[in-house]
Amino acid sequence: WNKGSLELENGSKILASSTSASAVRGGSYNIIFLDEFAYVPANVAEQFFSSVYPTISSGKTTKVMIVSTPHGMNMFYKLWTDAENQRNSYIPIEVHWSEIPGRDEKWKEETIQNTSASQFNSEFGCEFLGSIDTLISTQKLKTMTYINPRQSNAGLDLYEKPQEGHTYVLTADVSRGTSNDYSAFLVFDVSEMPYRIVVKYRDNEIKPILFPSKIYDIARAYNQAFVLIEINDIGEQVATTMQFDLEYDNLIMASMRGRAGQVLGGGFSGGRAQLGVRTTKAVKKVGCSNLKQLIEDNKLIIEDLDIISELSTYIVKGHSFEADDGCTDDLVACLFLFAWTSDQTYFKELTDMDVRQTMMREQQDALEQDMAPFGFVVTGLEDENIGEVIDEYGTRWNPVVRDYGSNW
Repeated sequence: WNKGSLELENGSKILASSTSASAVRGGSYNIIFLDEFAYVPANVAEQFFSSVYPTISSGKTTKVMIVSTPHGMNMFYKLWTDAENQRNSYIPIEVHWSEIPGRDEKWKEETIQNTSASQFNSEFGCEFLGSIDTLISTQKLKTMTYINPRQSNAGLDLYEKPQEGHTYVLTADVSRGTSNDYSAFLVFDVSEMPYRIVVKYRDNEIKPILFPSKIYDIARAYNQAFVLIEINDIGEQVATTMQFDLEYDNLIMASMRGRAGQVLGGGFSGGRAQLGVRTTKAVKKVGCSNLKQLIEDNKLIIEDLDIISELSTYIVKGHSFEADDGCTDDLVACLFLFAWTSDQTYFKELTDMDVRQTMMREQQDALEQDMAPFGFVVTGLEDENIGEVIDEYGTRWNPVVRDYGSNW
């Protein structure tokens, strides 16, 4: 035996391995046991699971056992949810804290006092909650569900096909293609509220020189979608390729307007126009605020697991929001860019819809309905039936009141 393996007298052998894409590749095993799998970073978990599963797929009695406390809505969450809904072959087994001898309500109260309610619910209550202080409320995250895309291929997930007459907006976040962050874009159907995400693309290896072609193909397919690209760092190269090499017409541009900051438009407006939006503190702050309201008020429908997973780990850091340690936020960046765009005058002109006014009007209507008094129906016959008596034969008798001084 050694620190990495143990061989028994009957010839069986136990191997311990690190969590990496190539750790157990090429072997053949009877049982694979993955411990605390929910805490493996998302990009590592996908590669690791893809390399591990083939090592047991050829056997008839082989097994995969995955044990973990919940940690956000990641790959472990998907495997568990699919098992509960019988969409895969796994058998879900849940062990609640109350099933452990010696643990009672007093122990629960003491543990919550020493940690927090959210940590207790995740570690002991087996609840798939997001990280602490997420942008989207925990209550809303718990109600968000995912569906399988109609088509998936090489990082592209298609949920709805393009529909004639619909207006689409594409927002893109660009990375360097070095496996650390993802280059991503989302396509939104903005023809009516609630808005819907119809296409998602995410790839951590695509190079910036190839990314514009992906955007171009999808944008053209979706009725010449309006495209907004984040131009921080390498993103400016992607936007330049879209504008001058691919000559895409519906590229949304921005110009600096002093204290008003960046203002969107469809063409050059002044000498300080740029081929996309630069994510500043102001843009991110407004975008995150709008995104929170859109999602929690059900004005933006999200049914993609990767997006829900990123939202569950998008937390407060200092005076802003960022991905939790070991997590990514590239899809969330596409979301808050869209949310920021939805409050721009140019967006209102494109869609003939004022998002803020629509939401304020609905909130005002709901408030007025809550404050409306109860209604009472008066027929005018109520006084006539006062004192009415029905005898044993079914005859109705009503009292007659005679006013003093009356001749009748």
